[in-house]
Amino acid sequence: MPRSVNSVASRARRKKILKQAKGYFGRRKNVWTVAKNAVEKALLYAYRDRKTKKRNFKSLWIMRINAAAHQHGITYSEFMYKLKTNNISLNRKVLADLAMNNPNAFEAIVKSLK
Repeated sequence: MPRSVNSVASRARRKKILKQAKGYFGRRKNVWTVAKNAVEKALLYAYRDRKTKKRNFKSLWIMRINAAAHQHGITYSEFMYKLKTNNISLNRKVLADLAMNNPNAFEAIVKSLK
């Protein structure tokens, strides 16, 4: 009995990977084994960096809040502590946005804490 190979599925699988590798440099875009490794690595990086992006944005927000708080003579840790004790529930993303785009509103928040 001859060996049965599902070439349709194999070709579809290879085409899918090569389509994902479109735009890569050199043999990474058109040689099956190299492209497969490159795409697998890229997917691992994408998974890892979706988590890292959240961390990076949180640290950026903290830096922006700290800079804005220092302009009003208060440290970041004091500012966050006073927000919590006064039951003002604004997250870091919103506070950073206020500090950047609406300094008057941020100043009003700082004055209400003092």
